[in-house]
Amino acid sequence: MHRERVSENVFWFQSEVYAQVTAGVIVGPQWAVVIDTLALPEETLTMREFIEHELGVQVRYVINTHYHADHCWGNCFFPGATVIGHAKCRQYLIESGTQSLEASQKQNPALRQVKIVPPHLTFETGDMTLRVGKKNLILMPSAGHSDDGISVLVEEDRVLFAGDAFMPLPYIVDGDVDDMLASVKKVGRMGLENIIQGHGDIILRGEIDAAVKENLNYLNNIKKAVKTAGKRKNVDEYLNEIAIEDCGKSRVYLGGLAETLHRRNLRALHRQMHGD
Repeated sequence: MHRERVSENVFWFQSEVYAQVTAGVIVGPQWAVVIDTLALPEETLTMREFIEHELGVQVRYVINTHYHADHCWGNCFFPGATVIGHAKCRQYLIESGTQSLEASQKQNPALRQVKIVPPHLTFETGDMTLRVGKKNLILMPSAGHSDDGISVLVEEDRVLFAGDAFMPLPYIVDGDVDDMLASVKKVGRMGLENIIQGHGDIILRGEIDAAVKENLNYLNNIKKAVKTAGKRKNVDEYLNEIAIEDCGKSRVYLGGLAETLHRRNLRALHRQMHGD
């Protein structure tokens, strides 16, 4: 697992095991806030050990940016912490989390100790604030990747934990392309120092404008390409010919997963725009 200090009392973690998924921690004088957990128990427990033994504090809050497994199935490894998320994050984890976990546990023994812990404290509209020492955290809805998505701004440092609303390749299979466009545009207007993507590396201040432009360009390009596909009889063949590079992205992103995610984006967007 990679770890980096982003600013004073703000740390970033990145999985070396699964899809470069990320998490974060903001440390106060007496307790800490974790933003997302990692995909496998081993890495989440390593993160907790660093917080407790290296930073010397306990975790009081865990914020989930959305309900997907790689960002929240580690909630159970912070016993006693209050979990915060969107109201729909809680709803989705209650409705389908246990069933999804049981299916995954049959395939991956490493998940046997995982238990679903939905958010205890939720919000749905507007912003929510949380004070951690000298840091003010602003939690805000950021739909697009999923409709329960939220981002967390460390206000004093202008550091945004964007969740999967910002990734090296926007992924809208469980979300909405127009919501994603709106979320990315909002990020571009925030005057940030760093973007902590839900997957991938930290985006630095001098890289933010280009990253925002690239993500907007990709989303608009796939909208245009899928609209052209219409209800063609050979739609699968047509979609297969839409190269990721032609839409403004590289297939090497996310350790090579980008090509697969691009194909899924195209098919999901076609269903959304034209039906099955």
